[in-house]
Amino acid sequence: MQQILEKIEKGLIVSCQALEGEPLHSSFIMGRMALAAKEGGAVGIRANSAADIVEIKKQVDLPVIGIIKQVYGENPVFITPTMKEIDALAATGAEIIATDATARIRPDGSDLETFYKNIKAKYPNLVLMADVSTVEEAIFAEELGFDIVAPTLYGYTEETNGLKINDHDYSVIKQIVKEVKKAKVIAEGNVSTPEIARSVLDIGVHAVVVGGAITRPQIITKRFADALKNE
Repeated sequence: MQQILEKIEKGLIVSCQALEGEPLHSSFIMGRMALAAKEGGAVGIRANSAADIVEIKKQVDLPVIGIIKQVYGENPVFITPTMKEIDALAATGAEIIATDATARIRPDGSDLETFYKNIKAKYPNLVLMADVSTVEEAIFAEELGFDIVAPTLYGYTEETNGLKINDHDYSVIKQIVKEVKKAKVIAEGNVSTPEIARSVLDIGVHAVVVGGAITRPQIITKRFADALKNE
């Protein structure tokens, strides 16, 4: 585990994801996107789905943070929500597996503590990353034993709806770094510019994840197009 964490320390992790219905939705394309990210200086990749991860690992030798986004009815937990997704990710050889680590009940009716214990009982050596939305959730994830915590879901839960990590002078990142002592803190979520990435790294996080600002050309294009419309 320590070796994996050292490989990503103080570096850029690029999230290479394209959901079904998006223009770049393809494991082949995500593999090439990961290769481009490596050539640009990325130290790790975050990827969604077993198929994408398998292809990405053919293209690059960087550590992969694996997730599976799976919606179960009306349940709001969709990032690696059940053991079914954990099993699929474990089979890919992803070095790190991330899961929703909010206080919300999971699709199978379990809480986070039960889910964490089930994972560790079956895969004791997995490096686990907690995607949280609040400082309190980050603290609890560390107490459970998660190796990494990240405010990935800050702004995407009922409690934090609409907020961004750079609101209020990066206060959520600063507070998590202050409170979490054992787990590594990774900045993720709305890191939309190199300046924001540099700023959060300077706060003391272990690494920074950037996604849409690099790997979703439709989003990048829209930012430019909208700027041109503004007088």
